[in-house]
Amino acid sequence: MLDHDLHCHSSISDGTLAPAELVHRAAERGVKELALTDHDDMDGLDEARAAAAQHGMTFINGVEISVTWRTHTVHIVGLNINPDYQPLVEGLRSVRSGRGERARKMAEELAKAGIGGTLQGAYQYAGNSNMIGRAHFARYLVEAGHCKDVKSVFNRYLAKGKTGYVSHRWAALADAIGWILGSGGVAVLAHPGRYMVGRSSMGKKTMHELLTEFTGCGGQAIEVVSGSHTPEQYAEFARYAAEFNLLCSCGSDFHGPGESYRDMGRLPDFPLGCKPVWQAWEGR
Repeated sequence: MLDHDLHCHSSISDGTLAPAELVHRAAERGVKELALTDHDDMDGLDEARAAAAQHGMTFINGVEISVTWRTHTVHIVGLNINPDYQPLVEGLRSVRSGRGERARKMAEELAKAGIGGTLQGAYQYAGNSNMIGRAHFARYLVEAGHCKDVKSVFNRYLAKGKTGYVSHRWAALADAIGWILGSGGVAVLAHPGRYMVGRSSMGKKTMHELLTEFTGCGGQAIEVVSGSHTPEQYAEFARYAAEFNLLCSCGSDFHGPGESYRDMGRLPDFPLGCKPVWQAWEGR
């Protein structure tokens, strides 16, 4: 089992645990090296780093940047970033700025379908109001009895093509990678398997084109072992990593107890031949 978890979320974005609580859970489950990668926000890093020090855990500054690529939304994780790098700070601020308007539009669409009160309800679940997102709507819809769990809410209301989905223009791929590299970090294509399922999925040809552009912009790694990947996908994306000479990353993508595909500290080993992403910063 891997003792690294380089993709997880706190209440600063759409997780349910405060940064220190998240770190404590990771430590309890045997994680030795942890990156906090909240969506488009770095405000939890100081708290998480202090908690990790108390547990004797190696902490990596991270973030997950929302990107619009062609007609797809993809996520780029930045690892070992400098959170004081101003172009990154300003870039993330620009990405966050559209979330409030998108939330209002989502609430309007849900109201047309006869589901009222969702905007106020979603904000009750957003510990950071600047980071209001679909997960907060999902938690409220579960509480209100519209679905049994968060996954069901996404499938019924919030996935692309569903009633409450509102498209949004996020950061450009080249910009997101540039902010990460400029800060001294490593740019990682997050959970690529998720982009190949669902109504708007990309096929293998489009994934190849994405990886070609990703590496051309300076992307250095790909998540091979992800909480949302199947064992078959571990092998599939290990092959992509070899083809594009990418380092391999891993992460639970943990959001909270009972909400995530996989808990922290439960990640299987990489397939043979993978070069771990932490080689990029160890020994510097």
